[in-house]
Amino acid sequence: MKPPVAKTPAQVLQYPLHAAYEYRENTTTSAAKPATAPARPRVLLADDHTLVAEACKNLLEAEFEVVGIVADGRALLRANAILKPDVIVSDIAMQSLNGLDAGEQIKLANPQAKLVYLTMIADPELAAEAFRRGASGYLLKTSAIPELITAVKEALNGRVYISPQVTKDALSEFLRSHKRDYGSKSLTPRQREVLQLLAEGRSMKEAASVLNLTTRTVAFHKYRIMATLGVNTNSELIQYAIRHFIIPG
Repeated sequence: MKPPVAKTPAQVLQYPLHAAYEYRENTTTSAAKPATAPARPRVLLADDHTLVAEACKNLLEAEFEVVGIVADGRALLRANAILKPDVIVSDIAMQSLNGLDAGEQIKLANPQAKLVYLTMIADPELAAEAFRRGASGYLLKTSAIPELITAVKEALNGRVYISPQVTKDALSEFLRSHKRDYGSKSLTPRQREVLQLLAEGRSMKEAASVLNLTTRTVAFHKYRIMATLGVNTNSELIQYAIRHFIIPG
């Protein structure tokens, strides 16, 4: 019996990995690949759904070199610094550090970095925020599979790709977002890191361990965050984190 064929990245979650996709390690030989062959573009994947990540890897390997797969934003920062990919394909809702904040840190360090977000969230405001932070692509896990290859190619060519499901609303929201005044309520990247960990339910001691800070420093950041946002309770902090896509709702 032939294995089922997934038509979108999200559908691979419905099938066993070995049934829908055959996992293959990258193997090259001098006979199979001439020494003068041009290097293929390097892609780094970040997704906490293993089946989706492996399916994307198998799809992209036909045209790109997939240099690694990571499952959270902190691992993405480390892998990007070591592997130096041409394009990063990342989920947004990930533990410890979300894809948007990880991507923003990467873009600040290297403005030439290409980021393509692959997500389940068809929210035009989130798409606009992704592009405001320098994304080259935004597509849904319910998109047709060939769209991922198209998005990566567009990013490599310095263009932008948006999933057709969100294009119209996202573009108009994107234009508005560039005029938006974030004012005094803007948090620093470090404050957003602290907020995500605390909103995920980590204690200040646990957050300090993740960030390699002292507990006292984390407590100070929390105090400054609450003062900046004008909130008084942990519940309000969590609500802010959800509204601003720091953690999934």
